[in-house]
Amino acid sequence: MVTVGFVVEGASDKKLVESQSFHDWLKQDYQLQVIDQVVDVQGNGNLCSRNISLYVNLLKKQHNPDKIVVLADLDPEKCAPCITKRKEIIGSDNIDLVVIARKAIESWFLADTDAMKSWTKQGRFFEDYPEHTPSMPWDRLKEIGLQTIGRGPGSSKIAFADRFIKQHQFNVARAAQHPNCPSARYFVEKLKLLG
Repeated sequence: MVTVGFVVEGASDKKLVESQSFHDWLKQDYQLQVIDQVVDVQGNGNLCSRNISLYVNLLKKQHNPDKIVVLADLDPEKCAPCITKRKEIIGSDNIDLVVIARKAIESWFLADTDAMKSWTKQGRFFEDYPEHTPSMPWDRLKEIGLQTIGRGPGSSKIAFADRFIKQHQFNVARAAQHPNCPSARYFVEKLKLLG
């Protein structure tokens, strides 16, 4: 069993990586064991080459995982215009895999049609381009919530991510099957190669 340590950009990403369903999926399908401590750098400004070695070294010192994975959002309006530039900003020192969710992790939520059907209580749901929403995916979730259940996801992305993962069984492997969600597909394919 290969152990994997994660460094993530924020609390929503951390909710995903810490979820039991994510752990079970990686263990069962890819023989990957997620270490218990997920390092949350608390914002994209902290996830850059000048800081990343501190987080990676902390993980290595405390848990010595076989592999290190960094999961971050693109946040094109705030951080970088493209995935290549975002990866350059993060760096690659002692990192086995860097994955950038296009725009934000919430685009992966939009791509999991089954979880979205559960949340919206709609028998039919399909977001055509979850990574190419006019604004941020969080704003699109608000629109969809108001249109379908009469309320948005709430004011807290963290609380929504927790509910969406646990109650609506969000599954990143399902998001990766969406024809227009390449960053989720990349995440799943690259994790498979680590196992």
